[in-house]
Amino acid sequence: MSQENSKAIDIKKLLKSVLHFESSDLHLVPGSEPQIRIDKSLKPLNLPVLNAKEIEEMAYALIEDKQKKIFEDKNELDFSFELENVGRFRANYYRTIGGISCAFRMIPIDIPPLEKFNNNPIFKELVKREKGLILVTGPTGSGKSTTLASMLHEINLTVNKHIITIEDPVEFVHTNIKSLFSQREVGSDTSSFATALKYALRQDPDVILVGEMRDKETISAALTAAETGHIVFGTLHTNSAASTINRIIDVFDAGEQAQVRAQLASSLISVISQSLMPRIGGGIVATQEVLIANPAIQNLIREDKVHQIYSQMQLNQNETNMTTQTDQLLTLLRKKVISKETAITASNRPEELMKILHNM
Repeated sequence: MSQENSKAIDIKKLLKSVLHFESSDLHLVPGSEPQIRIDKSLKPLNLPVLNAKEIEEMAYALIEDKQKKIFEDKNELDFSFELENVGRFRANYYRTIGGISCAFRMIPIDIPPLEKFNNNPIFKELVKREKGLILVTGPTGSGKSTTLASMLHEINLTVNKHIITIEDPVEFVHTNIKSLFSQREVGSDTSSFATALKYALRQDPDVILVGEMRDKETISAALTAAETGHIVFGTLHTNSAASTINRIIDVFDAGEQAQVRAQLASSLISVISQSLMPRIGGGIVATQEVLIANPAIQNLIREDKVHQIYSQMQLNQNETNMTTQTDQLLTLLRKKVISKETAITASNRPEELMKILHNM
């Protein structure tokens, strides 16, 4: 990108040009030139350093007065928007000691099919279930939203269902193909995830997506919905299948946990724990640890033996369709897709991985 006076930078043109770099994110921070994230690494653009006033002008050019008031009251703002003939974006505005800063996440307008990113073939079978809970977990920026959007897209392509999504903000916008979508944004369309979930059960849904299961009330409502004839998709910021189950149970008081374990054991379909890492030669690749709740897993959850789940996931994988992150990393290493250093850094169990590599 060529040098130009920063005052002449138009935020819409900047976002459009950033897409040409196939980056995932754009960051505007006072005292720095605009920076983009490509293959998990931040790279500065060849543009002048921005000051607080310039960023404020660009930020406010994208929002309405109502959003501006929310930001000025709370110093935080999450929203999504679409630029015609450009693309869709998720934005977060926040204040730093230097002034307003902005983070923009690029969202593809075309929802990728499950096959595009080599998702596990079992996903197509999981989404055929009539009721239960499917969780896609991982850190921020691990592609959870894309995986979930692809799973909902698979349903949309194949069956007639009413799909309600509750998101903060709405990211992928679905077009009705066979299914009917009701997409709701927390803050503008509903007051909270928990409130939207409560009323969703009166809106005749077949499928419910909960953008983030962040509190006890939301998790409780999601479990109830999953038990009562709906398939519920949700996300948590956890990095493994076992830690996801522990996180859900630990949200509740000690006296409630036995009941929650029973609910989770009966309703859980799968936990997909996802992470992204750089490929050798450029680009990124996902690993997906997959837990599928068979009778053995259900029993371990019910009896508070979550620590044994990992060992269970390692057994008879050709029959259970389960896979651990270590299995995934070893496969990528054998195919020379990622480096040994990347695998060890990304691993949730680096000692286990290094031991296997040492014996190979």
